[in-house]
Amino acid sequence: MLGFRFSEYKPDPNQSTFDRLFKIFQELLLYTSGDVGEALSWLTELDKEYKLSTPDYGIGDFIRELEERGYLRRDGDGQGNVGLTAKMEISLRQKSLDDIFGDLKKAKSGKHNTGFIGRGDEFTSDVKPYEFGDSLDNLAVTNSLRNAYINHGIDDFQLTQDDLEIHESYYQSQMSSVLMIDISHSMILYGEDRITPAKKVAMALAEFIQTRYPKDTLDIIVFGDDAWTIELKDIPYLQVGPYHTNTVAGLELAMDILKRRRNPNKQIFMITDGKPTCIKIGKNYYKNSFGLDRKIINRCLNLALRCRKLDVPITTFMIAHDPYLVRFVENFTQANDGKAFYSSLQGLGSFVLENYKKRKRK
Repeated sequence: MLGFRFSEYKPDPNQSTFDRLFKIFQELLLYTSGDVGEALSWLTELDKEYKLSTPDYGIGDFIRELEERGYLRRDGDGQGNVGLTAKMEISLRQKSLDDIFGDLKKAKSGKHNTGFIGRGDEFTSDVKPYEFGDSLDNLAVTNSLRNAYINHGIDDFQLTQDDLEIHESYYQSQMSSVLMIDISHSMILYGEDRITPAKKVAMALAEFIQTRYPKDTLDIIVFGDDAWTIELKDIPYLQVGPYHTNTVAGLELAMDILKRRRNPNKQIFMITDGKPTCIKIGKNYYKNSFGLDRKIINRCLNLALRCRKLDVPITTFMIAHDPYLVRFVENFTQANDGKAFYSSLQGLGSFVLENYKKRKRK
């Protein structure tokens, strides 16, 4: 747990012992990449130091309750190994969303606002007479009742179709997104854990889309020396490898995925902490970790331009502030006509979600 500091633990009197332990256990699972044994070992050590459990409810009771509630499963290999269930993986995504964007309210439909008037969820300031086919969900109740009073009077009060008025609303569109996560070695370099916040962002964004915009699509890519897609359930188990940063491979895979999406509204999010240091030429890798290699940088800028021509904006979240890295990101963003955020680890999630929420297409 190098790089983490723990302050004096002050339990919430309104929480049960299980709930308090469960919240800490969820955090530890992300830091240990889903290793249940290691997470429980750390939880036991924290319990010894900060008295997280009580005389009536210990860590053993907590583990048994996790199994009873369906959060942990025995692997059945005879060695007593314990793994996470799908229920626990879902709870990790929900917790990530709450931690990063706690004031988000879930909605039934999932679409993005555009500049066009049409059928949608977000009202404009205008109303119009009801027409056959209009949704009564958008009924302007006050206006309609006022019309009924004017047209029929209070003694013979009735509400007819001619009295009804409807709120105008913005037409809403679907969105196809790809989230790229850097898993090169620099994501844990110098004792700073950058991969755990990136995982939390990915889980929060996935949960955000599923609950708020269920018709949207989100594909997740990790990139190191190469790039490959991962399933949503794989995110908690992500680990950094001894990789360079092949941003080109990640962008090429993202573009290939988005080409197969028939939805015209597309975008790419990229979370990284360093410059591109690797490309593949034929079957061989060309790597250079020193400075900004023009051969690698030009490939990245060319892809940024291609995405721009295809109307695919790239939003880059750079977890670094080195001047030469900032210059690269500025050039990359200018080539794509996208956006760039130079974020701290703490602010990364809200940046991603707010940018996703506000993305509008004409």
